[in-house]
Amino acid sequence: MAQNAVEKIVQAHAVGLEPGHEVRSGEYVTVRPRHVLTHDNTAAVMLKFAGLGCERVADSTQPVFALDHNVQDRSAANLDKYRRIEAFAARHGIDFHPAGRGIGHQVMVEEGYAWPGSLVVASDSHANLYGGIGALGTPVVRTDAAALWATGETWWQVPPVTRVELFGELAPGVSGKDLILTLCSLYDQDEVLNHAIEFTGPGVASLDIEARLTVANMTTEWGALAGLFPIDERTLAWCEEREGIHPAFTPAAIAELRRSARKADPDAAYAQVIEVDLGRVRPWVCGPDSVKEAAPAAELAERRIAVNKAYLLSCVNGRTSDLAAAAAVLKGRRVVEGVEFYVAAASDEVQRESEARGDWGVLLAAGARPLPPGCGPCIGLGAGLLEDGEIGISATNRNFKGRMGSREARAYLASPAVVAASAAAGFITAPEGADADAPERRLRPGAGAGAAGPGTRILPGFPTRLRGELLFCDADNLNTDGIYPGKYTYREDLSPEEMAAAAMENYDPAFQDLARAGDFLVGGANFGTGSSREQAATALAHRGIRLVVAASFSATYKRNAFNNGFLLVDCPDLVAWLRRDGPASAPTVRTGIEAEIDFAAGTLTAGGESFAIAPLGPAAQELVLAGGLEAMVRSRLEKLAPPSGADSGSPA
Repeated sequence: MAQNAVEKIVQAHAVGLEPGHEVRSGEYVTVRPRHVLTHDNTAAVMLKFAGLGCERVADSTQPVFALDHNVQDRSAANLDKYRRIEAFAARHGIDFHPAGRGIGHQVMVEEGYAWPGSLVVASDSHANLYGGIGALGTPVVRTDAAALWATGETWWQVPPVTRVELFGELAPGVSGKDLILTLCSLYDQDEVLNHAIEFTGPGVASLDIEARLTVANMTTEWGALAGLFPIDERTLAWCEEREGIHPAFTPAAIAELRRSARKADPDAAYAQVIEVDLGRVRPWVCGPDSVKEAAPAAELAERRIAVNKAYLLSCVNGRTSDLAAAAAVLKGRRVVEGVEFYVAAASDEVQRESEARGDWGVLLAAGARPLPPGCGPCIGLGAGLLEDGEIGISATNRNFKGRMGSREARAYLASPAVVAASAAAGFITAPEGADADAPERRLRPGAGAGAAGPGTRILPGFPTRLRGELLFCDADNLNTDGIYPGKYTYREDLSPEEMAAAAMENYDPAFQDLARAGDFLVGGANFGTGSSREQAATALAHRGIRLVVAASFSATYKRNAFNNGFLLVDCPDLVAWLRRDGPASAPTVRTGIEAEIDFAAGTLTAGGESFAIAPLGPAAQELVLAGGLEAMVRSRLEKLAPPSGADSGSPA
């Protein structure tokens, strides 16, 4: 059967599949990624790793450490943390990149860790960037990273895949950043939430690798779990250009890539298709404080929105072509008085190349303030943060309120050229010659999911069927603060009973009186959105909720739930059926409807109707049976441990 490119890459990295099984969207699979990146959060993952009782890393070639977030902090505490991370890497033989080398995602691409056609994960939400060179990059949480260090494996639910067909070419002065900002604002109703994106069509060939990296990076802000470009002649040429720069790029490796590059089958299935005329994309600005609020830069120029700070940096726009685009705008000009303009290269390699080209010097001569290669202001760390009442224009990827400094500031996102032009003008403006045209929405349903395989294999001990009454919480985007209030998040002294009593407190005070042990809680779309607090899953489990059924889930909530052994089931048709007569009469409703889930058949029956559910494969079943990821890893390690008294070798 036909597979899309995402399914093919996952298939190649999946372990434990039944013979002949073909991976499809919706399935839970165990995967062995090529690499896993951690950055400053390596210290936190080290604690989780130690908590698993681990002494050795399963595969020392798989983890990569790169210090990039808080590189401007020279305090004794931060430097000590950095020393501990470096020492851990040396002890276990792990590749380590110190502060100043560059942003981890850029390093992963430059040094060939993110190899085209491979699956690469990171304990950071912008792992999507690797898709720019045809690698399937996706984020994991810290518990997953620790489990990967310990076993080399983790789990993933293969997402729905949206195909974005690109036609034509970008006009002069229009960038990949303008393209992805346009997509974020044009399709702003969660159309691609928790999807993977495959970029296809004749327009792809017109985008250079750096533009592709920018677009793939910000599929994160668009709501996707991954953004994947094809491996084409531009990709192969880019790899050939890196021969002799980094050891991974050998003629033999590139020849093998050319021979065996994974590509979507012509008749592969997709959830939906979006068409984009690149020729209609224009310089674009998103904000303030959201990627969904947007307008053409030329239109905003007429409003003369004054700026106090401008930023050209980050993993989305800190590369050589980005610095060159800004230098072209600023050559012979100066940043206007009253505006602070901060620049940082994505890596030391990028900075050296920009210096050799002369672009770095142009930016400094114009008044730019250099920062070391790293994340810095993008993540709200170091020099140049936004202060109360200030307005920033930034070539970064996020403009959440308070992310780049004060919550009383406002932040806009734009391309390097728009940022440079705005820094020189003192207000948000477009490069010379830009107009306010824009693409139109063009979205259509895809051919549907691939053909279902045989019934799901059920592991010994996992129930084939479960029964429970449907408890309906009729809300889309029910966030983690509604499920488990933030005021309890850092209360480590709460017992399971106290956590259970706090469940749904902010969403519906009546929930506690209505819920019963064994209920199937039913929610709407994007259940568990918001913060990454894992208690939003464990509190419901402590309350006796057997499982949650929803139209869809936040990807982070899903990872936290299964990592704690709490069962989730995707069933959008059930939610639509419950809503057939309109919204529920109250935030929480006991429906009186008994439901039965048949995991082997992949069905949920209720009220005489039958609904398909996403297959719950062995990878997810194993997590539930074990009581969560940490317990599962401990169990595996115990089985691998030598018998008592046996020689276990020298300590790690």
